[in-house]
Amino acid sequence: MIKKTLFCGVLMMASMVGYAHTEAQDDIALQMYTLRNVGDVDTQFAMARKAGFSQVELVGDHHLDLPTMQKMLKKYQLNVIASHVQLSDLESDREKIVAFNKGIGNSHLVVPWIEANERPTTKQGWIDYAMRLDRMGETLRNEGMSLSYHNHNFEMKKYDDMTALDLIMKYTHQNNLSLELDVAWAARGGQDPGSIITRYSGRIYAIHAKDNAAIGIRDDEMNFTPAGEGLLEWRSIINAGRRSGVEWYIVEHDAPKDPWAIITTSRHNLKEMLQKQP
Repeated sequence: MIKKTLFCGVLMMASMVGYAHTEAQDDIALQMYTLRNVGDVDTQFAMARKAGFSQVELVGDHHLDLPTMQKMLKKYQLNVIASHVQLSDLESDREKIVAFNKGIGNSHLVVPWIEANERPTTKQGWIDYAMRLDRMGETLRNEGMSLSYHNHNFEMKKYDDMTALDLIMKYTHQNNLSLELDVAWAARGGQDPGSIITRYSGRIYAIHAKDNAAIGIRDDEMNFTPAGEGLLEWRSIINAGRRSGVEWYIVEHDAPKDPWAIITTSRHNLKEMLQKQP
């Protein structure tokens, strides 16, 4: 009887481990920026849900007030896992932004971009910018929120022996800032995405999952293509992601001609690749 009970317990634990692994493979979200040119916000959320997404990353508040956004998310049964917000907006209007995001059940904010005229051009400039991120991350953490930084290619520029991204990560505390790594942009900056993930193991909140096409392919879409259909080595990216504790793989495309085809293909490819990797 005791042996039978122990055996059943082992089986139950094994099934729970297997279940957890399956669930982890479904950690795929959609960055709503991809659908910005698809009708109104209602139409965009409807498309996201129809494509099979239940997790989304917002771009600010999408020009909706809190009650309307709450209603919209409930209508399409969408959960917000993060929202893109400019650092300058956080510095000038943090309380309002935090209240809005807490109101929709989101606790994670991401700084997505630095305007060209505000972008640091020196090593010290990047250190100063990192310290701004660190201060904001600490403030948000004390308010029950967390902060990430999303890269493009310009953060891959080296200053002495360190990239701007390395400077950001070095001069911020791991409790105050994590990284939302856009692997396609990182590769365009001449860096290996898998190596970045490994280097900052434990600090990668999410991966923006899109691929780079060769010149001559999708030239009218900034040469971006769904994950798994381009030049990136996804086996190493996913393996590094698993080891590093990446929480989300977020489908995104900067300039999709056919958003429906992009998001459905991307989700399908990602799901298959995540399931294949141990």
